[in-house]
Amino acid sequence: MKKLPLVSRSHVIKNRKQILRNPLPFHHDNFNRLGDVFEVAVGFGKRIVFTRDAQFIKQVLQTGQKKYQKSSLQTKDLAKYIGKGLLTSNGEHWRKHRRLVQPAFHKKKLQGLLQIMYRAIATEVDRIRPNEHQDVYPLMGDLAFQVVATSLFSRDDIQKEMAALKDITESNQRMLIKEMRQPYLNWWYRLSGKIAHHKKLSNGARDILNTIVDERLAQESDKDDLLDMLLNARYEDGTPMPRRQLLDEVLILFAAGHETTANALGFTLFLLARHQEVQERAHSEVARIPWDTEITMGHLRQLGYVKQCVEEGMRLYPPAYYIDRECVAEDTANGYTIPKGTMLLLAIYELHRDPRFWETPEDFVPERFDPSNKKDFSDYYFPFGAGPRMCVGNNFAMQEMILTVAEILRKFRLQPPAQPLEVDPLISLKPKGIPLFFESR
Repeated sequence: MKKLPLVSRSHVIKNRKQILRNPLPFHHDNFNRLGDVFEVAVGFGKRIVFTRDAQFIKQVLQTGQKKYQKSSLQTKDLAKYIGKGLLTSNGEHWRKHRRLVQPAFHKKKLQGLLQIMYRAIATEVDRIRPNEHQDVYPLMGDLAFQVVATSLFSRDDIQKEMAALKDITESNQRMLIKEMRQPYLNWWYRLSGKIAHHKKLSNGARDILNTIVDERLAQESDKDDLLDMLLNARYEDGTPMPRRQLLDEVLILFAAGHETTANALGFTLFLLARHQEVQERAHSEVARIPWDTEITMGHLRQLGYVKQCVEEGMRLYPPAYYIDRECVAEDTANGYTIPKGTMLLLAIYELHRDPRFWETPEDFVPERFDPSNKKDFSDYYFPFGAGPRMCVGNNFAMQEMILTVAEILRKFRLQPPAQPLEVDPLISLKPKGIPLFFESR
């Protein structure tokens, strides 16, 4: 067996400021120096392995997934803020709740949410000021959050509560990033009370959600939204989800659902603004849709090129730019032994730009996802993960992103900013300041 190339702890500490600001260039340099798989020394007996090897990544996520589980980055570090639900659990707890939650995101169920989703999107797009430069990321953050809120609660009178929930979610994410990138300061974060403060914020978020659930139960009426689906879900023995578990699942839907979608939309709109010919082709497709009728799945099927633009945007800027796993049984991959207990970070951002798999990988080319190309990208394209732990809300997110891009292009012509794009890798990959000009059509 080959010995894993090693990035020393001293090299990590030497580059700590760059890693805290943006770790992508640091890891890219390591991949170019050391190859597709390397280990980073973090001390305390921990092993962290980074890989952009397509076969290795597929083995971890799919073919050999039984030897891997979510790492403590999610099951402990993230879970202390957003609870123990689908995103942050392993084993039987995860399997039981996946079976419970997954039906709510079945395509047939999502058909019923489509009009609710579109009304929320249209309302938020109407708030965009025409013929001005505006930072697109906050706009998409508000839009994605309202789509999740409306799809969950079927209410438009809880803006104050949703704004507080959004602030809590973003504040806790910033805290978690510090913990993940500066693990040598975690003792101070605990001692100073910073972690306790953010846990208290999480409890405040649960109080907000608990009140909304109580109000729904008091109404004794069916809304056929996501909250109803979760309230009506039953374990195999016929019992409903306990309230604490229900609140955890809802909190995770907000934390994971709105952020990743907002990020992907921000990047996609930037790319469309930068590529006017692509934008005009997408607009011509949008213009053929009868938007004054009730939105159906048939409308979505007519937006094939818009879908390709979203898919290409997620190739270049995947929100889940790294996927974490922990090895639970010794494995071998690419000639290396992976000991039990090893944490793996799967470099999706690197894989999606690998010239061995993608022609002109740095270019924005939606046509590469045209079904007529008949290329199978499943071995090296993982915008929503893969295998049993693939994002349960992937269809929901794609519907939302396609409709949002379509609604914006229907009303605006996007003009790009003068400055280059900057990325801000937090829990997910987000854009940093994209002031697009929204020209009225």
